[in-house]
Amino acid sequence: MREETSPKDRFVTVYGFRPVLAALHDDRLAIDKVLVAEGVRGPSVRDIVTAADTRGVPVRRVAPHRITLLSGNGRHDNGVLADVVAPRMRTLQSALDARHHERPRTVLVLDGIRTPGNVGMILRSGTAAGVDGIVVPHHGVAGIDPLVVKASAGVAFHAPVLRADTAQDAVERLVDAGYAVFGLAADAEESIFEVDLPEFAAFVLGAETEGVGAPVRPYVGTWVRIPMPGGVESLNVASAAAVVSFELVRRGLTAAAPARG
Repeated sequence: MREETSPKDRFVTVYGFRPVLAALHDDRLAIDKVLVAEGVRGPSVRDIVTAADTRGVPVRRVAPHRITLLSGNGRHDNGVLADVVAPRMRTLQSALDARHHERPRTVLVLDGIRTPGNVGMILRSGTAAGVDGIVVPHHGVAGIDPLVVKASAGVAFHAPVLRADTAQDAVERLVDAGYAVFGLAADAEESIFEVDLPEFAAFVLGAETEGVGAPVRPYVGTWVRIPMPGGVESLNVASAAAVVSFELVRRGLTAAAPARG
């Protein structure tokens, strides 16, 4: 299957005066460009332009509607945005097209998770655990915006994000590539702590209330649960992602672990 590459497969776009200025002041981040809406003036814009000039980052004036379109948040973008280079971000298909030993062995797939705080925390815990890839689809999941970046404590810029159109598209590609797909369900018979895991495994993390969506469910080969002897019905999806991620650490299946066999 072909997958078109877009700027959203390479950059994290931040918008608003403070987030853009903070990105420009962070020497650890590479900024591709800054866009400012025509007609937007004032001290904040001057500070942004000065910071961009100091770093050699191009600043372009564009029509206001372009800023709104790119930010997706016209109420809070202040008419300014910056494209921050995400060095580990790529399309899922490009990751799957890599040579066998270079493919991501462990993958988290986000499905229907629309709360930015949860997406940010999943990126933080998954990256911390050394998970090889975290699929953040372009549709059906909260976009990687300043709210997600804040919730991730900045980790979103460096997370191993894999882009696909939808969660269904992602799991279909993963199954075709030979991955075993696991889904989390409170009523599943097998425990995440006991289930056998193959060399290439993907875990679908469903929406906060609905769980794994109907379009994705047919691709799930095995359902697993997180044992909760304390009687709580379920965990927040970000907490569940952390449990899965660090169970992979415990088993030596993350990027920090030596390759098997």
